[in-house]
Amino acid sequence: MYSRALSGTRGTNACRSWRFALISAAFYFALTAPTVAAGPPRVLPPGTTPADSRLGPLRGERGDFAFDPVHSSEAWELRKKDIRRILRVTLGLWPMPSTTPLNPVIHGMIDQTDYTVEKVYFESLPGFYVTGNLYRPKDKAVRRPAVLSPHGHFPGGRFLDEGLEDVRQQIARGAERFEEGGRSFMQSRCVQLARMGCVVFHYDMIGYGDSVQIPLDVAHRFRNSRTKFKEPPASGFYSPLAELHLQNPMGLHTYNSIRALDFLVSLPDVDPKRIAVTGGSGGGTQTFMLCAVDERPLVSVPAVIVSTTRQGGCTCENISGLRIGTYNLEFTALHAPKPLLLISADDDTRTMPESGFPELQQHYDMLGASLNVSHVALLQFPHNYNYVSRAAMYHWVNRHLDLGLAEPILERPYHRLPQERLSVWNDQHPRPGDNTHSESRLLRWLTNDAKRQIAALTPQDAKSLRRYREVVGGAWDVLLRYLPDDPALGFESTRSQDKERHRETLGLLSYRTIDDHQAKLPMVMLAPKEASGQTVIWVEPEGKSGLYANNGSVNRPIRRLLDAGVTVVGVDLLYQGESLAGEPPNKQQRSLPGEEAFAGWTYCYNLPLFAHRVHDILAVIAWAKGGDLHSNEVGLVGLHGSGPLVAAAVAQAQGAVSSASINTRGFRFADLKDVYDVNFVPGAAKYDDLPGLLALGAPTRMWVAGEGTVAPAVVRAAFASAGATENLTTFSGGDRELAEIAVEWYLHGIRDSGSRRRHASVGGH
Repeated sequence: MYSRALSGTRGTNACRSWRFALISAAFYFALTAPTVAAGPPRVLPPGTTPADSRLGPLRGERGDFAFDPVHSSEAWELRKKDIRRILRVTLGLWPMPSTTPLNPVIHGMIDQTDYTVEKVYFESLPGFYVTGNLYRPKDKAVRRPAVLSPHGHFPGGRFLDEGLEDVRQQIARGAERFEEGGRSFMQSRCVQLARMGCVVFHYDMIGYGDSVQIPLDVAHRFRNSRTKFKEPPASGFYSPLAELHLQNPMGLHTYNSIRALDFLVSLPDVDPKRIAVTGGSGGGTQTFMLCAVDERPLVSVPAVIVSTTRQGGCTCENISGLRIGTYNLEFTALHAPKPLLLISADDDTRTMPESGFPELQQHYDMLGASLNVSHVALLQFPHNYNYVSRAAMYHWVNRHLDLGLAEPILERPYHRLPQERLSVWNDQHPRPGDNTHSESRLLRWLTNDAKRQIAALTPQDAKSLRRYREVVGGAWDVLLRYLPDDPALGFESTRSQDKERHRETLGLLSYRTIDDHQAKLPMVMLAPKEASGQTVIWVEPEGKSGLYANNGSVNRPIRRLLDAGVTVVGVDLLYQGESLAGEPPNKQQRSLPGEEAFAGWTYCYNLPLFAHRVHDILAVIAWAKGGDLHSNEVGLVGLHGSGPLVAAAVAQAQGAVSSASINTRGFRFADLKDVYDVNFVPGAAKYDDLPGLLALGAPTRMWVAGEGTVAPAVVRAAFASAGATENLTTFSGGDRELAEIAVEWYLHGIRDSGSRRRHASVGGH
């Protein structure tokens, strides 16, 4: 999705009003502006920073995460497609890993009179096992409904035993009915669902129960295995390499759930059209995540997890890029209009009756499915999946899986099975060895598989270029996000004065970001006395001061553009120039305090600095195209370390940029070793890195330095497939006089374009 702000279609009268206001302000400030000292000009007084809310505290996993439903099914279909792409990209499932054989093993059946319990393991990925138990009714039937049951972050996982003393207290409070069943509410729901006629697969989260290849403390806490808590590990999950390829425990959990569903529907006694998913706490997260990315489940029952106040407290529930402008409630809403039951308790879900569920009701009403959503608030109990919660789930499953059972449905006593009888590993089925290398081997396989799939997308013609833009471009849309459709652009002039051959106007450009920040950008506009309608946005690492020499005069390349009638705009991007308040430029991005070892905490709720700066450039482009300047054509220049930002802005600008001069300096995201480097973007290495951004810029007229004598193969392929080979120019010289050469290339293009327009005009007469 690209912002309509870049389309330049703002009304003519509005544009005239903006231009009149700008000229009036310029005239006023030309008369009243105080004398300033030599040197690059400032928009704000020294020591003052712009009122940009992005300079404030970072966001975390506690806050206000409301869901604002759309008002039509057509709008929802577009939104749903966008949110599903966000989920799949950030989970590392875009494209989906290549499907490999499950090689399932089912063994060790235990006869429990009216149901059986079997032991299961299969390979979700080559050499990586999902483990669990399969509960089946004993009476014969051809096709049965089935329930997928993730367990969540309860101690012991599917082997949970809360002990006799604890369960007696729960019985006294009305939370449980039987001593044996109450000791393991995990088994209790599986047993009862099997007695109701369902096939149930109860499977392990990574690190719990029989899932031993990646330890619990890595997948959920990295407490013991990641001992240097203030630093990310050198390899494995949470490392820069893993973040650059969007490899995370949450993605692996979700993919395991998808493969568990593959396993379940492959069973001859399962009806693939009658599938439910239910789990509590972290199992609730897995429930709504699976139902958000996979269409196959019919019924979803996430218990004690969905809320508007907190998004999940484990490293396996927070990943880079996931919750930027969208949150758990909207993920849960993706299941609509199919049946959804939410269960709340006296925990972070306690506010759902007032905030969260009413919006879900509105959403289901809009889709004409008001009877398919319900909420049970059991605020007398703490965080749980106790008998009272389970009873509500049984009713919902009975109704929506069409079981046809008389109600009320009551649990009966059963013989609880201890861990040693449920475990899938034994002498005949030994647990996997070599755990030390399982994690790195798994991540390496995922990296190579994605690399093969994306390499196969290299454009060959117009059709394959469209596919490349859909997959690789779609991924970059998620990594960087975009401007909102209405960014509320505004320019406030603070000073304007005439120079010898141009007018210098200073001011603040404001806009609303995709994550509801109010951005304020100090900006300078240098307008020649006889403007041609051409505008160049010149991006420098130091901001707008990069347009000037130390004595306050404009640099020679800028002067050449002005003399040619080209308006030049300089801007302080986020944490550049005046937003630094006199401090030196940032060497690292900020992180949430105390969470330095896991970048997913920070990047889950906060865009990387690189993305913010790209948005700043896009806002200036939108302003130049459709706001005060109303430029015919907008060019970008990024030479001295700003080339990657300009490449990304061109890729995201949907054709709003006519030409771009880019010096990449050979930059690659994959070379970054620090997850908080100022240029770090989670996922960037996976999607063809910087060459991918350059390729997505085709067919924009582009001058590229820093890549050697020829552009990377994927860039050349994209321009050729767009029928615009002549629009790509590669420069292989050094940095000396680079700006002069780039300006000459740009002006040559203007002359050629003008000549073609004049020739076409004469031919038309």
